[in-house]
Amino acid sequence: MSGPTTSSVPDRRMTPARTLVFAIAAGMAVGNLYWAQPLIETIAGSLGVSSSSAATLVTVTQVGYALGIFLLVPLGDVLNRRRLIPLILALSAATLLGAAVAPSFAVLLVALGGVGLTTVGAQLLTPLASELAEPERRGRVVGAVASGALIGILLSRTISGFVADLLGWRAIYVIAAVVTLVLAVVLRAVIPVLEPREPVPYPRLVGSVFTTVARYRAVPPTLVISGASFAVFSLFWTSLTYLLTAAPFSYSTSQIGLLGLAGLAGALAARRAGALHDRGWSVPVTGIALTLLGLSLVAAWAASSSIIALIVVVIALDIAVQANLVLGQTRLFALPGSARSRLNTAFVVSNFLGGALGSAMAGPLWAAGGWTAVMVASLAITLIGLAVWAVSRSRLADAGALDDRSTVRAEKSKASL
Repeated sequence: MSGPTTSSVPDRRMTPARTLVFAIAAGMAVGNLYWAQPLIETIAGSLGVSSSSAATLVTVTQVGYALGIFLLVPLGDVLNRRRLIPLILALSAATLLGAAVAPSFAVLLVALGGVGLTTVGAQLLTPLASELAEPERRGRVVGAVASGALIGILLSRTISGFVADLLGWRAIYVIAAVVTLVLAVVLRAVIPVLEPREPVPYPRLVGSVFTTVARYRAVPPTLVISGASFAVFSLFWTSLTYLLTAAPFSYSTSQIGLLGLAGLAGALAARRAGALHDRGWSVPVTGIALTLLGLSLVAAWAASSSIIALIVVVIALDIAVQANLVLGQTRLFALPGSARSRLNTAFVVSNFLGGALGSAMAGPLWAAGGWTAVMVASLAITLIGLAVWAVSRSRLADAGALDDRSTVRAEKSKASL
């Protein structure tokens, strides 16, 4: 008789309660990245620095996050995650508290760099949730945790501004530190006991992120498609600020932030997209999502003077992007082996690079040709993603197959690990 499987051990199932805790923790972890965004002017005045200097707080946090993804998330494949994840959350709580009491801008800059480095809990929880979920429910579970992370992004800016207006900008970091620490304790109790894994030297572990990407035929096109989608997402939202602050809208920052809540529809789409993966529709729905993204951009260009039309576009675009991201992430987590954290590292880094590219393109494109230039560039990136999907459908469908060009190298790497 074979031993018990993950799905047959009640302690280790991704129950609705455990899934909810993972989703809340993921949302809090990702939300920690964005507390400062609506507070730049307030922090600048409080610490006596210019607005442009204060804006570097967001950049430093994002750079710290990228480093955390690359340097810490792969540890999820070799260390005890029941200890690792609460430890990282506790460190994140400490850095948040450091931001709350920072006496100077320089100290705040260092503290927020530490926040970015340690707020990677969502990227450790998502592959763990995938591992614990029954195969037939994996997409729905990953979709639920991804929805939590997305809601954290969308709500963090609104909550941050509200708390700052009531209690001052430091209060949001105190509250975030307390909540993060509580979640660390809860996760220590909620994450089940897991089998130990064979230790791997750290340099080899980080290096194996690249060999893991090369190992499976489905991974490179998935990374390109998701990175392209996130580049469009970032380019659209950054440029939308330019559009809405100009005539005929002339909206304030808080009004633009409220428009972002329309993106909550993307969180609902993430849950449904995971279920579609479970039904075996991952590859065709990816193509549909990319097509919807392209149509949304055409509509955004044609209806750039109507706020009602733009709200509809925001909902459609967020549904397309988030569905595509969840399908890609779930497809990677469905691959055989025990390298989910490394695959997630590659996935998040590719999205981060795509998002950085999109943000960097927004200013020059707006200066060169306004909203039309932004939409043309966004549509071009979308078409690249759609072309990669079209020529890679068989590779994406055969997600478990090794890349023939790297089979020997991968097997050697696997043996050494």
